[in-house]
Amino acid sequence: MKFPLLATLAALAHRPASIGAFKPQHSHRAPHNYSASPRTPISASSPSTSTSALRISALESLADVTTLSIDSGDIDTVSRYAETGLITDATTNPLFVSQAGANGDARYEAMVAEAVAYAKEVTCSGDGCPVPEKTLNAAIDRLAVNLGKELVALVPGRVSTEVDIRLSYDTEGSVERARSIIEMYESMGVSKDRILIKLAGTWEGIQAARILEKEGINCNITLVFSFLQAAAAAQAGAYLISPFPGRILDWHKKQSGKSSYEPDADPGVLSVKRMYAYFRRYGYDTICMPASWRPSRGADVEGSDVDEILALAGVDEMTIPQPLLDSLSKLESSVVTRKCDAQADAASCNDPDFKLTEESYARYWEADGCGREKLGEGIDAFTAETEKLVKILIEKF
Repeated sequence: MKFPLLATLAALAHRPASIGAFKPQHSHRAPHNYSASPRTPISASSPSTSTSALRISALESLADVTTLSIDSGDIDTVSRYAETGLITDATTNPLFVSQAGANGDARYEAMVAEAVAYAKEVTCSGDGCPVPEKTLNAAIDRLAVNLGKELVALVPGRVSTEVDIRLSYDTEGSVERARSIIEMYESMGVSKDRILIKLAGTWEGIQAARILEKEGINCNITLVFSFLQAAAAAQAGAYLISPFPGRILDWHKKQSGKSSYEPDADPGVLSVKRMYAYFRRYGYDTICMPASWRPSRGADVEGSDVDEILALAGVDEMTIPQPLLDSLSKLESSVVTRKCDAQADAASCNDPDFKLTEESYARYWEADGCGREKLGEGIDAFTAETEKLVKILIEKF
């Protein structure tokens, strides 16, 4: 079976006269039914550099058509943006946890110390003794939970916490660690409906999500670089996927020799739109939350850093790092038009709802150059960050 790319999707409607005319079109799961605090106008005192509280920024307009998550483990940064009322969720990854372990800030140092003490207590590993793998794993997970607990207190929605990336090809191990992470959160008074368990988009990670979702543990399938991964995740009942349009663009630029694309023709943007259209066409509740962004038109073009974000306005959710949130805060609302629409995109989907098995998935995966290469790179990069964290924690023992 072949999965042809959808044709470039044009803007489906003209920008309304004001952001009040936008009607948010978030996920069918309605995952963000929280009582968020009123929005703080973006002004000189908030993350934007605007000098007028009456000015409507691109970030504000984007938040009216897409649920926004902040991709950061920095407590102060998340707090500043959460106070605007524009950010609902927060995502973390092994890099953020590793940075917390090495931060030096007293707040993060306290998280590390508590994680080490907890690991010693639950695994009976004494001071000055060789640190067994089980103890280190407990400390890694506890540190991630400690960071997540701080973020839960700042955002009204969900916080994504990643299972040890080294278990990406181990379904049973991933399920066991995910359950442990949820137990830690619940012991701290954080309900599991505030947490998303992040799992790598391998076949094994997706099957771990299938098991966990049946237990009421919602999952975020990350490192998604292909339609095949997205379809498998939806069929497994994953709560949310995180496709990476920027890294998909990187792969296609390398293959084609092209240095830039128009945003609506960006291969990463088109891939995400295809996933979104498939979900809506066949009634899958899986949320499409792109992450990891690149400048479609090239880094030398002014304003291009948010090209992919603006080209996907209207998708269920996005997770965006602080520098790009800053950029959106400085742009006028007129740059935002809805580019993803559930009904129209569902009607445009021409992919069949072919039910994947492990055997059929493996066959298609062999021909998926972008998916295989980028998934491998992503796992390797996050594994390196986890190994850095292990060294930091060993010193703390």
